Amino acid sequence: MRGLLVVNPKATTTSARTRDVLADALRSRMDLTMGYTRRRGHGFDLARDAATAGMDVVVALGGDGTVNEVVNGLMAAERGEQTPALAVVPGGSTNVFVRALGLPRTPVDATAVILHALREGRHRRVGLGRADDRYFTFCAGIGLDAAVVRRVEQARRKGRRSTPGLYLRSTLGQYFFDPGRRRPGLTLAEPGEESEAGLANVIVQNTAPWTYLGERPIHASARASFDTGLDVLALRGLHLPSTLHTVTQMLSRQPDDPAERSDMDGDKVMIRHDLAEFEVRCDTPQAFQLDGDYLGEREKVKFTSVPGALRVIC
Repeated sequence: MRGLLVVNPKATTTSARTRDVLADALRSRMDLTMGYTRRRGHGFDLARDAATAGMDVVVALGGDGTVNEVVNGLMAAERGEQTPALAVVPGGSTNVFVRALGLPRTPVDATAVILHALREGRHRRVGLGRADDRYFTFCAGIGLDAAVVRRVEQARRKGRRSTPGLYLRSTLGQYFFDPGRRRPGLTLAEPGEESEAGLANVIVQNTAPWTYLGERPIHASARASFDTGLDVLALRGLHLPSTLHTVTQMLSRQPDDPAERSDMDGDKVMIRHDLAEFEVRCDTPQAFQLDGDYLGEREKVKFTSVPGALRVIC
């Protein structure tokens, strides 16, 4: 078995020594090549080249941004059933994709699960979302949540650590000091359905939860799953009372079984479940994020569900 370990050397929760130990462990199950990301987007190139070279497994060691790059590289190779399987070792601050798969949060424990799965030949198929020509594993957003991601990335470039406190402060700052938040200008258009206009923020999920605040899962569309289409939570306004009501519901605990989870309620909330495709249009350019990475402003994004797109070792 041939494998590539894609390492983000700037991953926040692993050291060089830990990475060496994990690589040695993986070498017990495969002929392993190491690849270190040197710039944003380099994980895409490494994964695409590994798939083109016919490798069997690509292991991503890093946060959700690294995972997203690797997934897009694998999908770009267009190998179909011969696409390498993906394995993920958490190395970021939040690691939403890893935790949504049910893998341990620590790199050593997650590697142990991966090794056990490789010995047993165990994997699962997961669906992906696609926003225009880019795939995502767990979420995308247009509007407020993407603007918060932009604030966080700006703070991190100044040397701030990515912590729940930083996200909370960025959210409050964006909500209270963004002059455009009271002017809803998003429209969701689904084929064969009447368009929903006057939306202030759109969150698209490929699985649940949407994200984590430390140990607590945050649910926007609690029924979202890797095994169904895309789910959408859209807010028709960002007025303080309705927004507080929505945030309270997001923070409430949901059952472990997705089938037992409930959707949000409220006059300012729009929920869509298991969508195959739709488009979000913006009256003015809006902030856009994918798997927690800010990707600039967009006026229009087409979203598509891609069922069973990827084999994942877990």
